[in-house]
Formats: sequence, C-alpha cells, structure tokens
Amino acid sequence: MPICLFLAVHWYLSLFCQSFFLHRFGAHRMFHLPPFWKRFFYLMTFFSQGASFLNPRAYAVMHRMHHAWSDTDRDPHSPHYSPNIVAMMVKTYGIYTGLLSGKIDPGQFGYDLPEWKAVDKLSENWLVRLAFAGSYIAFYLAFAPSWWYFLLLPVHFLIGPIQGALVNWCGHKYGYVNHRETGDRSRNTLALDILLLGELFQNNHHRYPQRMNFANRWFELDPVWPLIKVLAMLRVVKVPSS
Repeated sequence: MPICLFLAVHWYLSLFCQSFFLHRFGAHRMFHLPPFWKRFFYLMTFFSQGASFLNPRAYAVMHRMHHAWSDTDRDPHSPHYSPNIVAMMVKTYGIYTGLLSGKIDPGQFGYDLPEWKAVDKLSENWLVRLAFAGSYIAFYLAFAPSWWYFLLLPVHFLIGPIQGALVNWCGHKYGYVNHRETGDRSRNTLALDILLLGELFQNNHHRYPQRMNFANRWFELDPVWPLIKVLAMLRVVKVPSS
C-alpha cells in the first residue's frame, strides 16, 4: 500500500539521518566525513526530515549538553523533569530555538559544529517547511484509500522531533541496564532496536559515548553499525583506527 510504504520510507530515512549524521557524526564526531559526503548527508538530512528539519549545529550542542548533564535539571530533555512527553518536547524546543537565535550561549559545547549556512537559512524559511508539508498532504490526497489515513500526517510534519522525543523519553525511563556506573537513569529499551535504529540503547551509549556500535551484548542489535562498516569499506566514512 503506497501510504504505508511512504510512511516507512520517510520514518527510516529520517531516522537514519538523525542517528548517523546528526548524532554519531555531528554531535560525537565518531568518524570522519570527507567534504563531499558531509554535504551529501547534510542535504539528505534536510530532505528526509523536511518540514521538521533539525539544525545540525543546534542538535549537536543540545546533545552534548544532554551527555554532560544527563538526567539533571540542566538536561535539555530528561523525562524526569517533565510531566509528560509533550511537555518535554516543548522544553527542548525552547532550548533549541534559543541556540538557533543566539539567546543561549553554547559555551563549552560550541566546538567543531556541522554547519552549512545556505541550507540552514533555507530550512528556517517557513515557506520551505510549508512546501514540504504540502507535498506530504498531496501524496495522501493522491493515494490515501480512507480519511483516517490523514491522521498519520502529523508524524510526517514532526518526524524529526518525534523520533528524538521517543528516544529521550523511553531511553531514560523504560528497559534494562547493562552499566550502572553511568551516573544517570539511562536504559536500554529494546534488545533488538529496529524501530529506532539502535538509538534506544541509551544506557550502552551513555557508558561508551564515542563507541560507534550502540549494542554491547550478544543479543543486542544496532542496525546502523553494519551500515557504517559498509560505508567505511566504500571509503564514504573514515573510522578511527582502534
């Protein structure tokens, strides 16, 4: 069915860009991207997230804040300081826009930030965001077999923030712990994290924040890690020597 396929492709393409480019590269610099491929994935993130494109510079700063202040009152998105997931998203959005506008100083976290001013300026134009939203609506008008499919449209409109909120809410509230020495309340929510491409191994990631493979135990699977290895073989990315 076209709508289900479109939703699945949009979900996983956006999620891959968030995990691979924004998170593992932009915030942590786990590997090196040559200039061409850096711009390629920058554009890929812009088009896949579309109406809810997350600025890589602000994302990187906010994620570094999250690691430094994990599950404290200074954490930009700890579920333990918000009554529900929507309130946490609103709080996060306030910090995100503050970083974009310059009202919040990135301080110690403002180093080596991914930036492409032309794309960033384009993404901040509401006409561009509305054009993305309009393209989603047009696809649904053409292929939705019933009215209730249109209830899925908010997922497309807010796909980047929704994915990030699920990771931070569930990954710090539900699941099991491999590493209690993290000093926070991070959890591994799913042993086979297909739904969020390894991002729900939050406890593993907080223990080893520079480790490219978020899975630690034999039964855990981080789907992005084998893709990174393939990209390294193809010389798209350069991983540090162990």
